[in-house]
Amino acid sequence: MTTLRPSEKAAAKRRLRLSNPWHLLATGFGSGLSPIVPGTMGSLAAIPFWYLLSFLPWQLYVLVLMLGICIGVYLCHITARDMGVHDHGSIVWDEFIGMWITLMALPTNDWRWVAVGFVLFRIFDMWKPWPIRWFDKNVHGGMGIMVDDIVAGVIAAAALYLCGHYWPIGLLS
Repeated sequence: MTTLRPSEKAAAKRRLRLSNPWHLLATGFGSGLSPIVPGTMGSLAAIPFWYLLSFLPWQLYVLVLMLGICIGVYLCHITARDMGVHDHGSIVWDEFIGMWITLMALPTNDWRWVAVGFVLFRIFDMWKPWPIRWFDKNVHGGMGIMVDDIVAGVIAAAALYLCGHYWPIGLLS
Protein backbone atom coordinates (compact mmCIF):
# COMPACT_ATOMS: atom_id res chain seq x y z
CA MET A 1 0.00 0.00 0.00
CA THR A 2 1.22 3.47 -0.85
CA THR A 3 2.10 5.83 2.01
CA LEU A 4 0.05 9.01 1.67
CA ARG A 5 -0.42 12.16 3.71
CA PRO A 6 -3.88 12.43 5.32
CA SER A 7 -4.96 15.09 2.82
CA GLU A 8 -3.95 12.83 -0.10
CA LYS A 9 -5.85 9.88 1.42
CA ALA A 10 -8.96 12.00 1.79
CA ALA A 11 -8.67 13.34 -1.76
CA ALA A 12 -8.31 9.80 -3.14
CA LYS A 13 -11.36 8.61 -1.17
CA ARG A 14 -13.41 11.51 -2.54
CA ARG A 15 -12.77 10.16 -6.04
CA LEU A 16 -14.61 6.95 -5.13
CA ARG A 17 -18.20 6.50 -6.25
CA LEU A 18 -20.01 3.62 -4.58
CA SER A 19 -22.63 3.96 -7.31
CA ASN A 20 -19.89 2.63 -9.62
CA PRO A 21 -20.09 -1.19 -9.33
CA TRP A 22 -16.28 -1.56 -9.71
CA HIS A 23 -15.67 0.85 -6.83
CA LEU A 24 -18.36 -0.84 -4.72
CA LEU A 25 -16.74 -4.26 -5.18
CA ALA A 26 -13.18 -2.94 -4.82
CA THR A 27 -14.04 -1.38 -1.46
CA GLY A 28 -15.65 -4.61 -0.26
CA PHE A 29 -19.15 -3.11 -0.37
CA GLY A 30 -17.85 -0.11 1.56
CA SER A 31 -16.01 -2.05 4.29
CA GLY A 32 -12.68 -0.67 3.06
CA LEU A 33 -13.86 2.85 3.82
CA SER A 34 -13.44 2.23 7.55
CA PRO A 35 -11.27 4.99 9.05
CA ILE A 36 -9.40 2.38 11.10
CA VAL A 37 -7.80 -0.86 9.84
CA PRO A 38 -9.65 -1.01 6.49
CA GLY A 39 -7.87 -4.22 5.47
CA THR A 40 -9.01 -5.94 8.63
CA MET A 41 -12.55 -4.65 8.13
CA GLY A 42 -12.47 -5.93 4.56
CA SER A 43 -11.29 -9.33 5.78
CA LEU A 44 -14.12 -9.42 8.33
CA ALA A 45 -16.65 -8.39 5.67
CA ALA A 46 -15.49 -11.29 3.49
CA ILE A 47 -16.59 -13.89 6.07
CA PRO A 48 -20.39 -13.70 5.50
CA PHE A 49 -19.80 -14.01 1.75
CA TRP A 50 -17.49 -16.97 2.39
CA TYR A 51 -20.21 -18.55 4.52
CA LEU A 52 -22.60 -18.41 1.55
CA LEU A 53 -19.89 -19.77 -0.75
CA SER A 54 -19.22 -22.64 1.66
CA PHE A 55 -22.55 -24.22 0.70
CA LEU A 56 -21.36 -24.65 -2.90
CA PRO A 57 -19.70 -27.85 -4.11
CA TRP A 58 -15.93 -27.32 -3.92
CA GLN A 59 -15.60 -27.28 -7.73
CA LEU A 60 -18.07 -24.39 -7.98
CA TYR A 61 -16.41 -22.65 -5.00
CA VAL A 62 -13.07 -22.77 -6.86
CA LEU A 63 -14.73 -21.51 -10.04
CA VAL A 64 -16.26 -18.55 -8.16
CA LEU A 65 -12.87 -17.89 -6.54
CA MET A 66 -11.10 -17.89 -9.93
CA LEU A 67 -13.76 -15.58 -11.35
CA GLY A 68 -13.32 -13.34 -8.28
CA ILE A 69 -9.57 -13.19 -8.93
CA CYS A 70 -9.99 -12.34 -12.62
CA ILE A 71 -12.63 -9.69 -11.95
CA GLY A 72 -10.56 -8.45 -9.00
CA VAL A 73 -7.50 -7.72 -11.11
CA TYR A 74 -9.65 -5.54 -13.35
CA LEU A 75 -11.73 -3.79 -10.70
CA CYS A 76 -8.70 -3.10 -8.47
CA HIS A 77 -6.85 -1.65 -11.46
CA ILE A 78 -9.79 0.55 -12.46
CA THR A 79 -10.48 1.73 -8.91
CA ALA A 80 -6.80 2.50 -8.21
CA ARG A 81 -6.62 4.43 -11.48
CA ASP A 82 -9.80 6.37 -10.66
CA MET A 83 -8.47 7.18 -7.17
CA GLY A 84 -5.05 8.16 -8.51
CA VAL A 85 -3.31 5.89 -5.97
CA HIS A 86 -1.91 2.38 -6.41
CA ASP A 87 -3.28 0.02 -3.76
CA HIS A 88 -5.11 2.58 -1.63
CA GLY A 89 -6.09 1.11 1.76
CA SER A 90 -9.79 1.32 0.94
CA ILE A 91 -9.36 -1.21 -1.88
CA VAL A 92 -10.08 -4.48 -0.07
CA TRP A 93 -11.37 -6.88 -2.74
CA ASP A 94 -7.94 -8.52 -2.47
CA GLU A 95 -8.66 -9.21 1.21
CA PHE A 96 -11.94 -10.88 0.23
CA ILE A 97 -10.08 -13.21 -2.13
CA GLY A 98 -7.30 -13.88 0.39
CA MET A 99 -9.83 -14.79 3.07
CA TRP A 100 -11.77 -17.05 0.71
CA ILE A 101 -8.54 -18.87 -0.17
CA THR A 102 -7.56 -19.18 3.50
CA LEU A 103 -10.93 -20.52 4.59
CA MET A 104 -10.82 -23.27 1.96
CA ALA A 105 -8.48 -25.11 4.34
CA LEU A 106 -10.80 -25.19 7.36
CA PRO A 107 -10.74 -28.58 9.09
CA THR A 108 -14.40 -27.98 10.12
CA ASN A 109 -16.83 -25.09 9.68
CA ASP A 110 -16.60 -24.28 13.38
CA TRP A 111 -16.48 -20.54 14.11
CA ARG A 112 -13.28 -20.99 16.14
CA TRP A 113 -11.46 -22.32 13.07
CA VAL A 114 -12.84 -19.41 11.04
CA ALA A 115 -11.35 -17.09 13.68
CA VAL A 116 -7.98 -18.90 13.48
CA GLY A 117 -8.07 -18.56 9.67
CA PHE A 118 -8.90 -14.87 9.97
CA VAL A 119 -5.99 -14.25 12.37
CA LEU A 120 -3.54 -16.25 10.24
CA PHE A 121 -4.52 -14.40 7.08
CA ARG A 122 -4.26 -10.99 8.76
CA ILE A 123 -0.83 -11.85 10.19
CA PHE A 124 0.55 -12.92 6.80
CA ASP A 125 -1.14 -10.02 4.97
CA MET A 126 0.23 -7.38 7.35
CA TRP A 127 3.66 -8.91 8.06
CA LYS A 128 4.30 -9.82 4.41
CA PRO A 129 7.11 -12.36 4.85
CA TRP A 130 8.91 -13.63 1.75
CA PRO A 131 7.54 -14.36 -0.89
CA ILE A 132 4.53 -12.11 -0.17
CA ARG A 133 6.73 -9.02 0.19
CA TRP A 134 8.47 -9.75 -3.11
CA PHE A 135 5.15 -9.83 -4.97
CA ASP A 136 3.96 -6.70 -3.17
CA LYS A 137 7.06 -4.75 -4.28
CA ASN A 138 7.54 -6.15 -7.79
CA VAL A 139 4.10 -6.69 -9.33
CA HIS A 140 2.07 -3.61 -10.23
CA GLY A 141 -1.38 -2.67 -11.45
CA GLY A 142 -4.48 -4.65 -10.60
CA MET A 143 -2.49 -7.89 -10.47
CA GLY A 144 -0.05 -6.27 -8.04
CA ILE A 145 -2.90 -5.28 -5.74
CA MET A 146 -4.30 -8.82 -5.82
CA VAL A 147 -1.28 -11.13 -5.91
CA ASP A 148 0.23 -10.44 -2.48
CA ASP A 149 -3.12 -11.25 -0.84
CA ILE A 150 -3.53 -14.36 -2.98
CA VAL A 151 -0.10 -15.57 -1.83
CA ALA A 152 -0.88 -14.58 1.79
CA GLY A 153 -4.13 -16.56 1.49
CA VAL A 154 -2.31 -19.64 0.18
CA ILE A 155 0.27 -19.48 2.97
CA ALA A 156 -2.42 -18.86 5.60
CA ALA A 157 -4.41 -21.80 4.17
CA ALA A 158 -1.35 -24.04 4.47
CA ALA A 159 -0.82 -22.91 8.06
CA LEU A 160 -4.51 -23.43 8.83
CA TYR A 161 -4.42 -26.89 7.29
CA LEU A 162 -1.37 -27.81 9.39
CA CYS A 163 -3.00 -26.41 12.54
CA GLY A 164 -6.19 -28.33 11.80
CA HIS A 165 -4.43 -31.62 11.27
CA TYR A 166 -1.58 -31.42 13.79
CA TRP A 167 -3.00 -29.18 16.55
CA PRO A 168 -3.17 -30.99 19.89
CA ILE A 169 -6.45 -32.94 20.00
CA GLY A 170 -9.32 -31.18 21.71
CA LEU A 171 -8.12 -27.57 21.63
CA LEU A 172 -10.52 -26.53 18.91
CA SER A 173 -12.58 -29.69 18.42
